[in-house]
Amino acid sequence: MNTTHRTGKQRAVLFPDQQRVAEALGHNLRLARKRRKLTQKAICERTGLNYRTVARIEKGDPGVSLGHYVRVLAALSLLDDLTKVGLHDELGRKLQDIQTLGGQK
Repeated sequence: MNTTHRTGKQRAVLFPDQQRVAEALGHNLRLARKRRKLTQKAICERTGLNYRTVARIEKGDPGVSLGHYVRVLAALSLLDDLTKVGLHDELGRKLQDIQTLGGQK
């Protein structure tokens, strides 16, 4: 399911619902930048990323490395938001409860 990019690196291929989430993330990062009245150039200067990479991040491109997304989040003072992913894992807790209850007689 992976495709090869010109550089020979594997490129992430997402299902449509996953792509929508990636695009929503990019859109939210763009809104956060604009709310702070920052330009893409300012983000480039703060992160060391080039303009094309920042533009791809704001489009939710899955081919951009997670590390680059992290740098943009940090530049927007949103890095701590990333640590909240999976914090309230409802499904995982339910599965754990089922496993725990299933072992009791």
